[in-house]
Amino acid sequence: MPRSAKHTATSPLALETRAAPTPVRLAAEAMGSGGDRNALNKLNAAIGELKALAVQPLLQNAVNALRKQDHQRGGEWAIKALEQDERSGFGWYMLAIAREMAGDFKGSITCYEAALALLPDHAELASNLGRLAHRLGQFPVAEQLFRHYLARFPDNAEGANNLACALRSQGRFDEAIEVLKATLTRDPAHPIVWNTLGTVMSEQGDPVNALVFFDEALRQDEAFAKARYNRGNMRMAIGDIEGSLVDCETALSQTTLESERQMMRLSRSTILINLGRIGEGWDDYEARLHPQFADSTQFVTDRPAWEPGCDLAGKSLLVMGEQGLGDEILFANVLPDVVEALGPEGRLTIAVEPRLISLFQRTFPTAEVGPHTTFTHEGRSTRTVPFMAGRLESVDFAVPMGSLLREFRRSVSDFPQHERFLTADPARVAHWREVLKTAPAGKKVGLLWKSAIASAGRHRFFSPFDQWAPILATPGVCFVNLQYGDCADEIAQARRELGVDIWTPPGIDLKKDLDDLAALTCALDLTVGFANATSNIAAACGAPCWLISTPGAWPRVGTDHYPWYPQMRVFLPPGFRQWAPVMGEVAEALGEFTAS
Repeated sequence: MPRSAKHTATSPLALETRAAPTPVRLAAEAMGSGGDRNALNKLNAAIGELKALAVQPLLQNAVNALRKQDHQRGGEWAIKALEQDERSGFGWYMLAIAREMAGDFKGSITCYEAALALLPDHAELASNLGRLAHRLGQFPVAEQLFRHYLARFPDNAEGANNLACALRSQGRFDEAIEVLKATLTRDPAHPIVWNTLGTVMSEQGDPVNALVFFDEALRQDEAFAKARYNRGNMRMAIGDIEGSLVDCETALSQTTLESERQMMRLSRSTILINLGRIGEGWDDYEARLHPQFADSTQFVTDRPAWEPGCDLAGKSLLVMGEQGLGDEILFANVLPDVVEALGPEGRLTIAVEPRLISLFQRTFPTAEVGPHTTFTHEGRSTRTVPFMAGRLESVDFAVPMGSLLREFRRSVSDFPQHERFLTADPARVAHWREVLKTAPAGKKVGLLWKSAIASAGRHRFFSPFDQWAPILATPGVCFVNLQYGDCADEIAQARRELGVDIWTPPGIDLKKDLDDLAALTCALDLTVGFANATSNIAAACGAPCWLISTPGAWPRVGTDHYPWYPQMRVFLPPGFRQWAPVMGEVAEALGEFTAS
């Protein structure tokens, strides 16, 4: 089969970046798909050499269908070719592409493996297998497949690009950069490599430098949709929301693969929300559920899906929590409206993360609350509600919690001024008030300074711990540790460098005992920190809360505050990673708070 020495930025060998578990991907994958234009052109050329074979017209029809993004017809023609000759390597190859385009990644891998067995000299099949292994999170497997490809084509830029992506996904950033630098030293005219350098910077939480590399990728190829989309996400990270929307919509106009379009729609949703176009944003947010979106979660209930406009009065509704733990709390802002819409004759069932059951059951005593269960099936995240087994027929509608926002939160004015929308256990609040009397003297201020999620560029939402020095120096304060996970190093640093003891509350697992954690935050005088699950729990329960936000944070919905939590005070740095001014502002405000 003919092979070119170089591939375009739209080649199937060009990798991508995995999505963040939030409404927006930090960067598009730097890899492509088996069904892009360059891959199909090469397949078409190879099939042209098979004219003497009876399967050639069938394979040609498959290619033509796949070029039109018709994966169903393309797969049907590939199957017809395989019925004529089950040992047609190209038949298996095109069936693999069709299954990949349909989102059946496990089936696609099986077909690629069959094609590789029949076309052992076709090294690009190993690269395609590597892409799918990467997409399914099998990064070491992907690395080995890309190294196999590079052994055959050692100077191939896209092979090196894909290897760098596999290294990046394993957190081996320095190795990834070395692979990319070596490629650019040989020949700097590779936009996909510049794009991947940008994704490495993005993954390390450095959007400023990422922008430099995305700009270079676009200078070399202005039609490179993924690089433009990536640049748009980085613009949002530094607060250039208008520029982010321009890039995202331009990338959408340049993209034909449905999986990439849905990824970009999901990103656009947060941009629109950031611009205050909240209703439009929630409409685009439905892209997270599209079957062609590679990282979609499938909610399996076998019940009619609730849609905006459905009359809920007197109905039975199943609401399923989604995304991360903080999102389940944030989106629960809408549940009091749902209870009102159902009315006294309606019935609400809520499926949430198991650690949240008691908190939600206390808040919504007339609802049934149980755990959802999530597992991976054929490369897809699937969420079910096993506690409703045998009773789902009694449910009129089922809906992921975030989809309710399309009807109940279309503008800032739709956010109610509730004191709280979740209820902590009053007895445990009283318990913690007694326990806090045994802590050192001073206002009891809970601290949150990091997230347990260390990937996908999440670093940029949190300052280095040493930036907390002016806040920790505030007199008259007993700082209380609310930080889940391993934080011994930071507590020791505060004691060693600042002479400040951060008091850890006894008898509570800050990661597992979320109902008790809610009560603890309500017993404190104040909670201060960055956005994570704990800050959401505290604010949702009506506890006094100060949040250090970041440029481009979509939950502010285009405002300078958090409409989800009316009592929350928001502090915003003047620019990306400009922590010193905002930490000084928080320290000054905390001094006034303790004095009052």
